Amino acid sequence: MINSFRRMMVASGSYAPNLQESLTISVIASIIQGIIFALFFPLLSALTANPINTNRVWTLVAVMAFLVIIEFALRWQELKFGWIVSIDAAHEMRLKLGEQLRRIPLEQLNRRRSGDLNVVLSGNVTDSLLSIGNMATIIIKTMVVPVVIIFVTYLIDWRLATAMLLTFPLAVPIYQRQRAIAGSELREVAVADANSASRIIENAQGLPILRATKQVGKQSGRLREAISIQRQIQSRAQRLSTMPALLMSMVVQVGIILLLALGVLYILQDSIESPQVFALVVIATRFSEPIAIFGNLTAIFDLMETSLERIEALMAIPPLPISQPLTTIDRFNITFDRVSFAYADQNELVLHDVSFHLPERSLTALVGSSGSGKTTITKLISRYADVKSGAIKIGGVDIRNVDVTELMGHIAVVFQDVYLFDDSILNNIRLAKPDATDAEVEAAARAANCHEFVSRLPNGYNTKVGEVGGALSGGEKQRISIARAILKDAPIVLLDEPTSALDTESEIAVQRAIDQLVENKTVVVIAHRLSTVTGADQILVLEAGRIVERGNYEELISSAGRYAQLWQAQQQSRTWKV
Repeated sequence: MINSFRRMMVASGSYAPNLQESLTISVIASIIQGIIFALFFPLLSALTANPINTNRVWTLVAVMAFLVIIEFALRWQELKFGWIVSIDAAHEMRLKLGEQLRRIPLEQLNRRRSGDLNVVLSGNVTDSLLSIGNMATIIIKTMVVPVVIIFVTYLIDWRLATAMLLTFPLAVPIYQRQRAIAGSELREVAVADANSASRIIENAQGLPILRATKQVGKQSGRLREAISIQRQIQSRAQRLSTMPALLMSMVVQVGIILLLALGVLYILQDSIESPQVFALVVIATRFSEPIAIFGNLTAIFDLMETSLERIEALMAIPPLPISQPLTTIDRFNITFDRVSFAYADQNELVLHDVSFHLPERSLTALVGSSGSGKTTITKLISRYADVKSGAIKIGGVDIRNVDVTELMGHIAVVFQDVYLFDDSILNNIRLAKPDATDAEVEAAARAANCHEFVSRLPNGYNTKVGEVGGALSGGEKQRISIARAILKDAPIVLLDEPTSALDTESEIAVQRAIDQLVENKTVVVIAHRLSTVTGADQILVLEAGRIVERGNYEELISSAGRYAQLWQAQQQSRTWKV
């Protein structure tokens, strides 16, 4: 329980003092509530006295009424965290998670599915932060009110207080069992929810392909399986958590009956007055209520705990370390010095002792068969992950000594798979430079050969591109991506040949845009069509994670090596007819 409170404090962030204040108020209010119910003992005794002590009765009623008002005022203050502050705390947590996503190494981020991240950022934050205040005060009320009642009862009759105290030990093992079941089951539910959310997103984004392959409706196997597993796990969790809750309620009811029976026995033995027993029945009912309620709310409490665990797991992913001394980059030649690399989930190296130098303001092409390591090299330049051995340097500076934000400020990326946000064309281009004026955005669009087709759209630059840019053609999306890179005006440009999947007309337009982008830049291009990079200053030929050849077009063709074989194969493919 102490660990749970500690988690709540950490999750509340800068609002932890507000939560602490709310809990302190809850303790005071719960003590007052316990005293109010304990006053039923002297009140009923005064009412049944012969003659009735009117002054004492009205004094006790007045004291109880005053305490009720005080408790109400305190409870109102206590609820401020649950109503107002918890919303701000949840907002702060989402901002922290967003900042953490910015710092997480891309290699780690790419291993998490979008549905899983969506559940953490939305559902888990809501389940935890918005429940913290209410759950914490319920816990305090459950513990403090019975303790106060028992303490006051001891002052009146130690036997009745001892009998009431026995209710706690009876409930503890049931509560522990309920927590153990609910905790493990809710963790499985959280995983199933994340898997289901990922499949739903996957299906929504891939719906055109699924329709074309008749994998919709009853044929949506992966989605149906995820939803089915989610249903099974949720049903099992609900079933397993129901019995302990029923047992908790039963223990409470049995406790009340035993207390009543004990009181009747003492009355028959003339060892206690009947008004005290009547008061005991009233108090015992109120005494047992928090325990019963808390038993039913255990599942909510464990849902909050599970959500906090998932948030903590995401926040615990360390960012890539920055080696000292922290250095800035002022030149933009690129050097790979005996670099070897393997992805986190693989043991086999994808780059083996790779070394090369790319002069500043030069064009270097990476060619080779699929899986040879071309994309990995471009990823490592932007510090997608850290190398296993060797070093990558820009301007003679190891990129591990450079702040990631500064590093990415020097690099523009245009890949084959363009991602556009469901926003206006203007805002999609402006992402590269948030403070750019409309005129600067339009200038970048003109340089990227975007302005003509954008001007034909109903709302021009304010036209929404749709989710993932679905309202635009492939060539249009590529040109917007290039306009974004032109606006950024970074000295290093990484290209995963963006023209390979385009028709001839779009390819010509995109190629013109690229010419504008790469002027006076250090450019690394992954070349699928060898004919597009014959003018490169340097061509690196990769196979199985190693550089097997390097040189310009004439040198590689004359050497009759691997590049010449790839060139000949592509030239022959041009004559194929279907």
